[in-house]
Amino acid sequence: MNDQQSDDQFEDELGKSKSQLKREMHALQDLGKHIMELRADQLIALPMSDRLRHAIEESQRIRQREARRRHLQYLGKVIRLEENIDELLRAVEAVNAGSHEHTRRLHLAERWRDRFIAEGDTAVGEFLDYCPSAEVQHLRNLVRNARRDAEKGTNTGHSTKLFRYLRERIDQDENQGTSG
Repeated sequence: MNDQQSDDQFEDELGKSKSQLKREMHALQDLGKHIMELRADQLIALPMSDRLRHAIEESQRIRQREARRRHLQYLGKVIRLEENIDELLRAVEAVNAGSHEHTRRLHLAERWRDRFIAEGDTAVGEFLDYCPSAEVQHLRNLVRNARRDAEKGTNTGHSTKLFRYLRERIDQDENQGTSG
């Protein structure tokens, strides 16, 4: 009965139940864990305090399971006390959206490369409509070399060169908004 009274008193004081507070704290810890897993170049773009930035850097040195768990709790506390949570969430979502866009473009370049190897020059015209910045002669040369490798069953890197060129053209044209 005493525990029930203290739970009720705790809920009345904060306006939230213990369970709700725990759920919120776990959500902040999950956010901290997600931030910990970002690359250094992605972390730079996030709006965070120096204390949180230092805690994230510190977390990368921790290897023991229990120590990582405690450090995640600490990250959640720092986020709760010092950070603008909504702003931080929006920034993390923007980083994730960029990752999804990057993956989409990689898959698009792979599909074009596979089409070029299968169809040859017939697909080049369609790609030029999609990415007008591509150089026709250079693209045809890359396609011819990649097809030759595929026919011989060898791997001299021409398929990779074609993929990289396609990825660069797709990135450039989509960033400029000129693709269809």
